[in-house]
Amino acid sequence: MPIAKAWSVALLGIDGRVIEIEADLGGGLSRVTLVGLPDAGLREAKDRVRSAVRNSGQPWPDGKVTLGLSPANLPKVGSAYDLGIAAAVLAATGSVPATRLLGTVLLGELALDGRVRPVRGVLPGLLAARAAGYERAVVPADSLVEAGLVDGIDVAGAAHLRDLVAWLKREADLVAPEPPVQPAPPAVPDLADVVGQPEACWALEVAAAGGHHLLLTGPPGVGKTMLARRLPGLLPPLSHGESLEVTAVHSVDGSLSRSSPLVTVPPFVAPHHSITVAALIGGGSGLATPGAISRAHRGVLFLDEVCEFGGQRLESLRTVLEEGEVRIARVKGSITYPARFQLILATNPCACAPPKEVDCVCSAAARRRYLGRLSGPLLDRVDLRVRLRPLSAINAHDTGATESSETVRTRVLQARDRAAHRWQAHGWRSNSEVPGPALRREFTLSPAATQPLDRAMDRGALSGRGADRCLRIAWTLADLDGEPRPGPDQVGSALAFRERVVA
Repeated sequence: MPIAKAWSVALLGIDGRVIEIEADLGGGLSRVTLVGLPDAGLREAKDRVRSAVRNSGQPWPDGKVTLGLSPANLPKVGSAYDLGIAAAVLAATGSVPATRLLGTVLLGELALDGRVRPVRGVLPGLLAARAAGYERAVVPADSLVEAGLVDGIDVAGAAHLRDLVAWLKREADLVAPEPPVQPAPPAVPDLADVVGQPEACWALEVAAAGGHHLLLTGPPGVGKTMLARRLPGLLPPLSHGESLEVTAVHSVDGSLSRSSPLVTVPPFVAPHHSITVAALIGGGSGLATPGAISRAHRGVLFLDEVCEFGGQRLESLRTVLEEGEVRIARVKGSITYPARFQLILATNPCACAPPKEVDCVCSAAARRRYLGRLSGPLLDRVDLRVRLRPLSAINAHDTGATESSETVRTRVLQARDRAAHRWQAHGWRSNSEVPGPALRREFTLSPAATQPLDRAMDRGALSGRGADRCLRIAWTLADLDGEPRPGPDQVGSALAFRERVVA
């Protein structure tokens, strides 16, 4: 009985695993059997592939065809295996030689007429194939821009199944990827557009310099959303490794740009407060797909009108903020997605939220109940808290001119460089990533500097986690001031950020 093999990639989150596809031709009634834990979409591949092979001018074998996907205990999701299944069947029938299939990974969905359609997850799939030692990959021609981002593996594109057949027979070459072109960075709003709010602008600079989370509280129209949308313009550009990591998440999510897929600017994700828990954290039937928090990886997650999100959605963020990743368990397996982002929260001080506080008609109990939707454990994980006041003048000369994003970004990059140099031996990139025990044991501050924290903890105004976060903010303030270590002034300013009330 003729047996042939081809190879593809299964994705578990953004991690891939090479899959061996076997095609066995046997006697008996004409039937196609697919084994190896395929999902509903993959079970339909046998009909898609059969039509694509016939409409490409190739014979489909008579009798029983058994298709095995190994490892058999690993769930297989999606239609990216179509191209590999077709190649294995054609090699088993002798229509094409199998020599070029060795060391080659095949990714692509087949249309009924033989066209090769793009699929999600090409970038992480090729990264997994390269790590497994594969030398070549064939992907849909429309995915070549994305596939060309991976070096160390020969990538070629096929627009039709006939192209793959001709390449396997050494009668023609496949399409080679174009040299990657560095796209112009997307336009980011400038901080100079903000009128007034010097304290909030300073908090935004501190958040950018240290990677800290931020809560903005104030009446409608004072600039909370404007400030949040300008944070990506203050952050450093993503490194090449970070860009590939973020691009891999967006590739699995299917939100990559066709023309310039590489994500080089920290992403900004602002979901509506009606979002579901599964859409926020990640989920779905079968193997979980990434949510908004993973799309914001290495960028900013902005929750506007955060008190309207509901307790279940907000509390689901608590573990993620500590660990920088989310683990989602489903019946078919557990998936881990990266989710290291900066959280920006914005809320009104009460439900009625008039422009002037004196016009508020909410009782004290109603105000506490409204802001009580932000639980203590969640607020304890937010480093900086700022209260915005209504503007008294629209003219920037009266309220104080705001610096441009470029000016502030220069100071942020300098502070980030100081932090990166200090923590590089430990593998931490910013102050917000440093564990509390390291700050208390290896980088201990003087008793005079930590005295404000001791007093705050003694009166119950600060938790142990809050004290660690104050230390991180103090190191960021020292980096912005060009100081080698935080002193009493930096620790006191950090504590003041934590002690600001939101009501």
